Amino acid sequence: MASSITSTPREGDSVLVQKNLIARTLTLNRPRQLNALNFDMISRLLEHFLAFEDDANVKLVIVKGKGRAFCAGGDVAAVVRQINEGNWRLAAHFFQKEYTLNYLLATYSKPQVSILDGIVMGGGAGASIHGRFRVATENSVFAMPETALGLFPDVGATYYLSRLPGFFGEYVGLTGTRLDGAEMLACGLATHFVPSTRLSLLEEALNKVDSSDFANIQAIIDKYSQSPALKKKSAYFRMDVIDKCFSRRTVEEILSALEDEEANNRADDWLTSTVQALKKASPMSLKISLRSIREGRLQGVGQCLVCEYRMVSHVVKGEVSKDFREGCRALLLDKDKNPKWEPSNLELVTNHMVEQYFSKLDDEGWEELKLPARSNLPATAIAKL
Repeated sequence: MASSITSTPREGDSVLVQKNLIARTLTLNRPRQLNALNFDMISRLLEHFLAFEDDANVKLVIVKGKGRAFCAGGDVAAVVRQINEGNWRLAAHFFQKEYTLNYLLATYSKPQVSILDGIVMGGGAGASIHGRFRVATENSVFAMPETALGLFPDVGATYYLSRLPGFFGEYVGLTGTRLDGAEMLACGLATHFVPSTRLSLLEEALNKVDSSDFANIQAIIDKYSQSPALKKKSAYFRMDVIDKCFSRRTVEEILSALEDEEANNRADDWLTSTVQALKKASPMSLKISLRSIREGRLQGVGQCLVCEYRMVSHVVKGEVSKDFREGCRALLLDKDKNPKWEPSNLELVTNHMVEQYFSKLDDEGWEELKLPARSNLPATAIAKL
């Protein structure tokens, strides 16, 4: 079938839509903001994906970002402004909308191909990792840096991080470490690795596939894929130490185990940077993140998102801790990179404090996350690991 373009996207839109006879390409279009998702973008993506699913003429959906990022995360600066203005419910509504989009992608009935040619962090991961096909390149940089911001790995990360090999998910989620495209492929966050120079050929081929059969789409992507070698210093070569340390029951025990390893290997830069990442992160964030990832192993993606919404509602309300506001101030707004966490260390974070994040909010205007009824099982290939 011909692949001629039947519509032209408008450059001013935050999400560009390119149509041909069988495919739809969505391009995140806030390059100066590294395509950070604001409420308008999330709403548009939700609207487009629902419309495409109902349109029998649409066989697959391609998602990519304009510029050097796929998507660097959610627009948390805007969320923090709402919190500072006393509108924590508006901030919670942002996450409610985003998590609904994540659930739609995880249960989508048609092939979704995310082209992760650049930065993919936080909310950007939520807009891609839940889909069936995730194409990394040599330019890909993945991270879930939420613990450094006083948040926790959300957008369904409690589901997909908990399904990575061994305890690699705990390592990635707690430290916020950055992974390149080869590492994303190795651990399962990406399903394919395609050199950036071949992406235009891949997109051209996908736009000619008159099929919604997942096997047919995979066969096309396979033709352009490679198996990249991991760098010698890749964290993926440290799986023995990661499993040994990050399998511990508590954050304190994880940190102690890493420090013991560091004491016996003083010249090991990876151990030093891993220990420092944990020590710089919000103690509260570390504890709720570890519990959420552990519980995510036993939950479906919908259950994970409902739990995450409880957690994030507590975060934005700020009654237990105001670390999210402080982390964004220190790293994104004032940029002094010196957050004053409260509680200030792991020992001061009690089990009761942690438990509160996993409970329903005692607030008259708050409601649980209500996800739409969906008939499809989670599409993400990570579920198969």
